[in-house]
Amino acid sequence: MAHAFHLPVQLGELLDNHALSLQDLARACRRAPDWVSAHVAAGVIEASPADGHTGEWHFTSTTLVRARRIAQLESSFDADPYLAALTTDLMEEVAELRRRVAQLQGGALKKES
Repeated sequence: MAHAFHLPVQLGELLDNHALSLQDLARACRRAPDWVSAHVAAGVIEASPADGHTGEWHFTSTTLVRARRIAQLESSFDADPYLAALTTDLMEEVAELRRRVAQLQGGALKKES
């Protein structure tokens, strides 16, 4: 049975490519904007400058998936941000490896046909 945290890494790619503001990301994670800022400062959530003049950030849909996963891990397991980020990294890597294995198995099946 798949665990609730086993969302495909590609889920972020399925969402539109609309850039999210800090407030949008905070709302989507059900957290305060300060939570997002602290996680960006800690290096566990990646932000890009919205433009060169305002100093505001924007976030991708992939970052949204990652941030929500980190928020859930922190909430469910009382994990600190670094542990939640490490766990998220490992979950994303496992999902990528599973995707590669499925591709290899699919290629092997085509060769046998």
